[in-house]
Amino acid sequence: MVHAETRRTRSTGVTMAVMKRIALFSLLLFACRDTHQHGVTIARSGKAAARVVVLTIGVAIKETGPAETVKQFGEVYAFSPEVFAVRRDQPTEIVFWNLQPDDEHDFMLTDQSNKVLLQTKFPPLSKTSFVMTFHDDGVFPFYCTMHQPAMSGQIIVTESNEPQRH
Repeated sequence: MVHAETRRTRSTGVTMAVMKRIALFSLLLFACRDTHQHGVTIARSGKAAARVVVLTIGVAIKETGPAETVKQFGEVYAFSPEVFAVRRDQPTEIVFWNLQPDDEHDFMLTDQSNKVLLQTKFPPLSKTSFVMTFHDDGVFPFYCTMHQPAMSGQIIVTESNEPQRH
């Protein structure tokens, strides 16, 4: 009986030691986790610290020409600006104006590995707004898939001007 009692006491002591180690390890993992949010947060509205207006423009269209260009390449459209910069972790309102009265455009935003982050359409003569917060530095390509290869651009995400929190 004494022998069994000693084994039970040792077993309980070993179990408590293992549990303490697991608790300590869990605490260390929690303390060392990456608290930086990744990806892009996209909302239809919200408070923004900055604003960018992107226009859809007809570079060479059948209504205004030049006729030779339209004949050779078809209609050519572009985003303007086609490249712009935003700050990481800063909510930015991006307003898209489709200025064409008879042409629909779409917008596809991808990450660096070509994963689609947003795909939407811009009806003729419309304004469409999003508040985007990019949580990683880098270049994010965007496209109008209807009018490739000319109608494309890039959002360049630069380092935040706020001190990093750890």
